[in-house]
Amino acid sequence: MLVRMQLARIVIVDSENEKASMIVLREVDGDRAFPILIGINEAYAIDRRSKGQGLERPLTHDLLLGLIEGLGGKLERIVINELKEQTFYARLVIRLNGELREIDSRPSDALALGAGTSVPVFVDESVLNEVC
Repeated sequence: MLVRMQLARIVIVDSENEKASMIVLREVDGDRAFPILIGINEAYAIDRRSKGQGLERPLTHDLLLGLIEGLGGKLERIVINELKEQTFYARLVIRLNGELREIDSRPSDALALGAGTSVPVFVDESVLNEVC
């Protein structure tokens, strides 16, 4: 079973002594929430895109979303589907030519693609049971 989640928080620590970042996903119709440690570049991309801040030239996540849409596809949803050895796994669900296609992705890249859009984020119940 898939559970609808939303991006609740982005934490970015970018100082001389420490560079760390994470996102927190929270259940839309419930109280469960959990963090995912992510790379600093992905954190900045998620933050920028969720605030609607464009750049003069597209970065990788902007390019990828533009490519999907330019080829006639649509990012339908993001699914965090697995947790193995403390590593989260995700899938991009893309509609292309009337068919749904699933593409492996890191959760941080998937969320960077979906940030600032209405693309829903889901987490498999089995993952939530492990982290909450």
